[in-house]
Amino acid sequence: EVQLVESGGGLVQAGGSLRLSCVASGFPFDDYAIGWFRQAPGKEREGVSCRSNEDGTTYYADSVKGRFTISSDNAKRTSYLQMNRLKLEDTAVYYCAADPTGRGKPDIAEFTSWGQGTQVTVSS
Repeated sequence: EVQLVESGGGLVQAGGSLRLSCVASGFPFDDYAIGWFRQAPGKEREGVSCRSNEDGTTYYADSVKGRFTISSDNAKRTSYLQMNRLKLEDTAVYYCAADPTGRGKPDIAEFTSWGQGTQVTVSS
């Protein structure tokens, strides 16, 4: 059974940092691409960052470029999202998801397994 478990969310002041973790099990971690998405109240889920297993290409939403970094530790089967210089508008539930194609494109439809999400709240 594919499982993705996020952690690391919380309450942080604007300008602060958080690191989200996503521990994966039940599938060949090296073959799947992991992506991070977020959903704010009243808004659609959007892609934040993902990484291709095919060529290592990383994608970042324009709103987080230069502030967020995606990385992974294959030995630990864990993906990370380092979030720096957080803004009020980064407040959302953050999800990690697995793409069995390994392409890691920011297309929600290609991500077939999802974690339960972790809340990130940025305060002023």
